[in-house]
Amino acid sequence: MSDIAIIINTAVAVLAVVVLIVRFRTNPVIALVIGSVYLGLSTGLGVTKTVETIAGGFGDIMTDVGLLIAFGVLMGAILNETGAIRRLVDRLLDVFGPKRLPYALGLSMGTFLQSIFLDVLLVISAPLARKLAPKIGKLGLPRVATSMAISLECGIVLMVPGVAAVALAGVLGVPLGKMLLFGLILIVPTIIISIAIMTFLFRRGFWNEEKDQIADVEDDDDPAVDDEEAMSGAAPAPAAGGPADTNDGELAGEPSSVQVLDRQERSTPLMVLFAPMLFALVLMAAGAILEIAKIEISWLKLISEPTIALLIGLIGTALVGRYSMGQSRVEEAIGSGFKESGQILILTGVGGSLAATVSAAGMGDILGGFFSANTVAPLIMVWAIAAVLHIAVGSVTISAITSAGLLAPVAATIGLEPVLLALAAGAGSLFMVHVTSNTFWLLQSLLGQSVRGALKSVSVGVSVASVVALLLILPMSLFF
Repeated sequence: MSDIAIIINTAVAVLAVVVLIVRFRTNPVIALVIGSVYLGLSTGLGVTKTVETIAGGFGDIMTDVGLLIAFGVLMGAILNETGAIRRLVDRLLDVFGPKRLPYALGLSMGTFLQSIFLDVLLVISAPLARKLAPKIGKLGLPRVATSMAISLECGIVLMVPGVAAVALAGVLGVPLGKMLLFGLILIVPTIIISIAIMTFLFRRGFWNEEKDQIADVEDDDDPAVDDEEAMSGAAPAPAAGGPADTNDGELAGEPSSVQVLDRQERSTPLMVLFAPMLFALVLMAAGAILEIAKIEISWLKLISEPTIALLIGLIGTALVGRYSMGQSRVEEAIGSGFKESGQILILTGVGGSLAATVSAAGMGDILGGFFSANTVAPLIMVWAIAAVLHIAVGSVTISAITSAGLLAPVAATIGLEPVLLALAAGAGSLFMVHVTSNTFWLLQSLLGQSVRGALKSVSVGVSVASVVALLLILPMSLFF
């Protein structure tokens, strides 16, 4: 089959996936499999080879990242149940103060909190962020909203253990430790620069308080609890003369199990709650450094393998969670984590199926000929493809995996560092988060923004981050 025919059929397959998802509301998993089947048959792979390629692509990526995604989601579910995120936001305010809070909040959510499922992280942190917004000043709400939108979306695709970042590493065969290091190098300046740009725009009149935020919308807190108590998680003091004032156990009653758990949660140091996750990330980074330096330390190589490192982190988080809130709540958190990870795993697997089919169709050799003289062109192209797919489909993960899969064979052909291709695909998938995104509506409603306001803080803010990330990736390609 001619090169032109292969390119056309690949474009048709991708377009068919978009149309099935957007127009006919087909589940993304089914749409991606249909696109893979069409591409395999239309490019002459035949029935048997097509099915084998789809199954093999699914199995290969699950082998690489299946356990990693599951371990990361389970760690996040346990941390969510311990209330660690609420306490972290309160601590950030104490340490950094209101003026620097958007940057501290953004960097925290964009880096080490990425093992927590995005919607869960957003729902538990948004009410606290909304309470903190007035303390920042007149533009507190848009600055906090933009900070959260940028960090949450960037973290998913650029920072391990974000689910899309792990999936991208699997599709492109990037060692997870290397993805972690390069992602960290990229995400920190991306978040800082993007928040600074949006703050500049807000201060120049880009935000209209009357039209862009919903006035007088407050959380349904007990009026007896002030903002400071609500942020710290402290309960209101009992009324004088109430049962709690007496020392008589019979009159006062023994404290309930819930009260005991609440006190125990607050007595567990925040650093202890996060220590296993941070330790796992440090192990993976150490493994990547050893690999780059070509140093062989067998025992460290074993525990720094991403699967083992995250397993250690999960075991540690479960033990800390058991101490903090009891075994039954840890088991409940693990159960909810399994429910969350199922769809992510299947979606990642079928994304690998499409990538494998694209490779088997011969797109690598064709595109490699186009880009043989320039390593910048495929980075821009994968960013553009991911951006277009995201605008159409509305899924960061789908657009990132699909665009990376299309150009995965190019990296080996022209000597391009695969991790840069992964980061470029992730950056492009951030462009124009809008009304097709669940994150858009959660940020709009939970932070008290109008739709017009969310279009500014979320759509424009994350698009700025997408472009900033690309502009930082391009010079990185000159050195790696």
